[in-house]
Amino acid sequence: MKNALLATLLVTPLFALLGTMVVNNRMVFFTDVLGHSALTGIAIGVLLGFRDPTLSMIVLAVALAVGVNILKNITKTPIDTVLGVFMAFIVALGIVILSRQGGFVKYTSYLIGDILAVTPQQIAWFFVLAAVVLMYWYAAGNAMLLTSVNPSLARSRMVNTFLIETSFTVLLALVVIVSIRLVGILIINSLLVLPAAASRNLARNMHAYTAWAVVISILSGVTGLVVSYYWGTASGATIVLFAAGCYCVTALLGRWRK
Repeated sequence: MKNALLATLLVTPLFALLGTMVVNNRMVFFTDVLGHSALTGIAIGVLLGFRDPTLSMIVLAVALAVGVNILKNITKTPIDTVLGVFMAFIVALGIVILSRQGGFVKYTSYLIGDILAVTPQQIAWFFVLAAVVLMYWYAAGNAMLLTSVNPSLARSRMVNTFLIETSFTVLLALVVIVSIRLVGILIINSLLVLPAAASRNLARNMHAYTAWAVVISILSGVTGLVVSYYWGTASGATIVLFAAGCYCVTALLGRWRK
């Protein structure tokens, strides 16, 4: 529980920060595709004989993030159509490979996650990842915000929008894949989106938007973890339920305030 609590305190602020830009840029479906790409990353790791498929998952997710961003800039096809094609192919390929000779059941733990099984080594990786995200946010936060609001204006201010968008998607892919084992493939997208969406119901400027997202994410994470311990339920899913509850409460508060 101590390791799980520390991991929660490290991961939830990262999800909140990245989630604000995910919601701003309408990338909710993209993060869902990233999460489901983990299945194929696991499958590739199995084919290559890796004992731990994390590396293959990260490489595939980063390649997917860069590929989608390139396609978005060179094709006139709507982005949701491109993502739908990627997701259909990647999920089907992963399931086909992992289901050979009935082996899929060995990897079902990735679907729901288990934050109570977090190791000190994984916590060390989260510390490193948190430092990277914070440094990136300090260096590129304003450029990301301007790009999400008005890409044309950002380019006129000498902002390399392609570099900003690509670097953000790569960072997002790293956080999503490293956190898969804690939260699970099925609900990791919800943990990214719900705190940011709840924050938008309360905030009136970008600073408040980010601050509320972090507060709601940490509150949902700690409360969900403690409750799941006493209820004997899946920690990731319980955390998401509390985040969904926060969204409902903030939606009512936002409506009342208006």
